[in-house]
Amino acid sequence: MTQADKGDAENGKEKGGEKEKEQRGVKRPIVPALVPESLQEQIQSNFIIVIHPGSTTLRIGRATDTLPASIPHVIARRHKQQGQPLYKDNWLLREGLNKPESNEQRQNGLKMVDQAIWSKKMSNGTRRIPVSPEQALYVNPLDCYNIHWPIRRGQLNIHPGPGGSLTAVLADIEVIWSHAIQKYLEIPLKDLKYYRCILLIPDIYNKQHVKELVNMILMKMGFSGIVVHQESVCATFGSGLSSTCVVDVGDQKTSVCCVEDGVSHRNTRLCLAYGGSDVSRCFYWLMQRAGFPYRECQLTNKMDCLLLQHLKETFCHLDQDISGLQDHEFQIRHPGSPALLYQFRLGDEKLQAPMALFYPATFGIIGQKMTTLQHRSQGDPEDPHDEHYLLATQSKQEQSAKATADRKSATKPIGFEGDLRGQSSDLPERLHPQEVDLGSSQGDCLMAGNDSEEALTALMSRKTAISLFEGKALGLDKAILHSIDCCCKHIWGAGGEQVNAVVQDMDPRLIAWKGGAVLACLDTTQELWIYQREWQRFGVRMLRERAAFVW
Repeated sequence: MTQADKGDAENGKEKGGEKEKEQRGVKRPIVPALVPESLQEQIQSNFIIVIHPGSTTLRIGRATDTLPASIPHVIARRHKQQGQPLYKDNWLLREGLNKPESNEQRQNGLKMVDQAIWSKKMSNGTRRIPVSPEQALYVNPLDCYNIHWPIRRGQLNIHPGPGGSLTAVLADIEVIWSHAIQKYLEIPLKDLKYYRCILLIPDIYNKQHVKELVNMILMKMGFSGIVVHQESVCATFGSGLSSTCVVDVGDQKTSVCCVEDGVSHRNTRLCLAYGGSDVSRCFYWLMQRAGFPYRECQLTNKMDCLLLQHLKETFCHLDQDISGLQDHEFQIRHPGSPALLYQFRLGDEKLQAPMALFYPATFGIIGQKMTTLQHRSQGDPEDPHDEHYLLATQSKQEQSAKATADRKSATKPIGFEGDLRGQSSDLPERLHPQEVDLGSSQGDCLMAGNDSEEALTALMSRKTAISLFEGKALGLDKAILHSIDCCCKHIWGAGGEQVNAVVQDMDPRLIAWKGGAVLACLDTTQELWIYQREWQRFGVRMLRERAAFVW
């Protein structure tokens, strides 16, 4: 090599080094390691896994799959040593059922259900005449296994018992999801570095839990990227609607939320602490009153719980035209025992049980918080610029802005309601009355002009109403109307006038998951990806920057 060639080579190296240095400071998307350029387009479909975790069922699949794999979201762990005490999470049983007032409340609720059924006529114009559940679930009760449901009522199942710590619950979730990916999607875990994940979370979410799930998916399971979105918004994507009230009746909880143009309105979110399992338990109580022949049925037995779930899904309905006594039969199978066939007769019990969703007193739950709203987060030390910081700093900025505005437009007062509608989309974290304790400075910064006293009175009365409303056993119909009313007042300043139910041909249980698959195909989703390296460097702050909803 000549001296000139050596010089050219050195100059080339220097130029390459300079380019590399320049690119280090540039923020650019991180591509999963070892993925050829020819496969980049395929990443948008074949290499995206959509995960929709529920309290009872996990739905998981590729974004290109027609239907997801649905498996029980439960795990059974064998004891390492003999003689250890058994622990099993309850399925149909819950706290608040064995209070002295429970039976009386059930009876009163049942009377309201009967009255509601009788008040509605059948299609022929006459009135009705009243007539008086995967391997972990099939584990032999005699074997030494602990049964854990890692998600209860839409939140991680943290409890003081064995396996109830946050670390243990996350370990259970990782095992269940990894098993589903290997068995049903046929993807080796070592290849997850080529894949990205879309995670669906509840509308009323716990920020700490979401943070831990994202960390588990990226750092422990090894996905290259993740998008986190809310179930209600994904449900609108899956159903093809832009503005709707989403009602999700799950096994453990029922959530109601209004969505408009891909935005879930925070003050319309409600979580009702009852669902399909409560209907199953209520149906069992009603069948006992009607002479249920299977006397050995126990709500603590997983096989019996599966049976009750099956009977509910088979027999229960909301059809006014089906009346009178009808004969039914069912089989029970237990490990090591022959199958038994039972016959029994049911009347209105098949209609009364699902009607309890509208009259939750029929569930007989006493002393439990039955309705939950979205609350402000307690803060995260890894995210110093959270809503608490923004609220404190924004108040000072608004004070100075208000003083300037007052001088310029002293003769033109600003109404509180118009101000709320104008700012609610951008500043939802600090304008919702159920979450903000207004001090004098915040009260001044939120309103101006001669209407400030009236607006403050309206705001405080609204706050008092919500504080009294939260925690009560609200019927599903009232919860829906409340959510729509809040959304209408929040957007248009008037109450809702009409409710139209939209029925899709698709299985309603899969609409939210299908919406996650649709989300994976959108061009705008490219801006929402959180990559493994970014999460490792910035942590939970990436959720504030990249989440499609207000974190």
